[in-house]
Amino acid sequence: MFDWIKRKKPAAEAPAVVPPTPEIPVAVEPVSPPEQSPTPPEMAEEPVVAPIAAPKSALVLDAAPAAPVEEAPQGSWLSRLRRGLSKSTSRLTDGIGGIFTKRKLDDETLEELEELLIQADLGPAMAARVTGDLAKSRFGKEVSPDEVKRFLADEIGKVLAPVARPLVLDGNHKPHVVLVVGVNGTGKTTTIGKYARELRAAGKTVWLAAGDTFRAAAVSQLQIWGERTGAPVVAKETGADAAGLAYEALEKARAAGADVLLIDTAGRLQNKQGLMDELRKIVRVIKKVDPTAPHTTLLTLDATTGQNAHSQVEVFKEMVSVNGLILTKLDGSARGGVLVSLAQKFGLPVHAIGVGEGIDDLRPFDAQSFAASLVGLEDGR
Repeated sequence: MFDWIKRKKPAAEAPAVVPPTPEIPVAVEPVSPPEQSPTPPEMAEEPVVAPIAAPKSALVLDAAPAAPVEEAPQGSWLSRLRRGLSKSTSRLTDGIGGIFTKRKLDDETLEELEELLIQADLGPAMAARVTGDLAKSRFGKEVSPDEVKRFLADEIGKVLAPVARPLVLDGNHKPHVVLVVGVNGTGKTTTIGKYARELRAAGKTVWLAAGDTFRAAAVSQLQIWGERTGAPVVAKETGADAAGLAYEALEKARAAGADVLLIDTAGRLQNKQGLMDELRKIVRVIKKVDPTAPHTTLLTLDATTGQNAHSQVEVFKEMVSVNGLILTKLDGSARGGVLVSLAQKFGLPVHAIGVGEGIDDLRPFDAQSFAASLVGLEDGR
């Protein structure tokens, strides 16, 4: 069973196992409202809790699911991951097969391999590392394509293993605030919905904040997820102040004793200063309610953007202290290798990856499975 999200152990005096309905009281300190305090919107009726189908990668938390549910038949995650990475895999395996055909490992071969790895978005640093290490052990010898693939998978696995970590929820925060950011079209709202589903299936109380106030469709989409999962949604009219909405959502979730608050935000290009400043305003305002929030800031990245993902991480990390990544749309790209270069350059935790639009297509990130699938190793070794 995958570790999709883990619950950080609470303080020593707190019990190790937290039941679905926590009994630990939450002290709500009086807080000063932000400048130009927002007018609280009308709260939508709390949706009826719908039956939640627990996916194969059910949460590993310190609370049991509310009730056992049947699992829908589906192909294995590994087979879906391989299919999703097929475009990236083809680029690598075809290239390796063309380079290492009854050839000894010489300078020319190493140069071709390095160029191939850079074109596959693994990045110059990773390409230099792989070719350098391969030359130390195999220079002047015949090397088969399978040997190179296994060597490459091993090196990729070493880079990815330290960043393959589940999202940790700290039980000392009520609620644990998760801010989800990213450019347009990276799957922020869908990611929030899927996390809400996982958390609710584990018996956690979840609130959602529809902070993408620029798009009515995003608000509607989050409200649908709220209805599906039984999670209250704080929303306002299109064009409303996103910071004010986030402030209100945190106040209400905190008063309700919620375990988690997931805040959606509008997509924004990293080079649009005004929009990035608005994102920093959201962070400033929610700190007026809880100075430690947001406790997790997730950046969703679209794999099809390739190396442009690097500039996104740099800017969002500087602006709002991103401390976790979600990589989506791996199934629509030949640029899955970008995850390797991101891991090597930034070392940020990669909590999950997505290979489709389905409910179970966003799953915990496993370094070894990804490395083997990326280079086309069927046996995973």
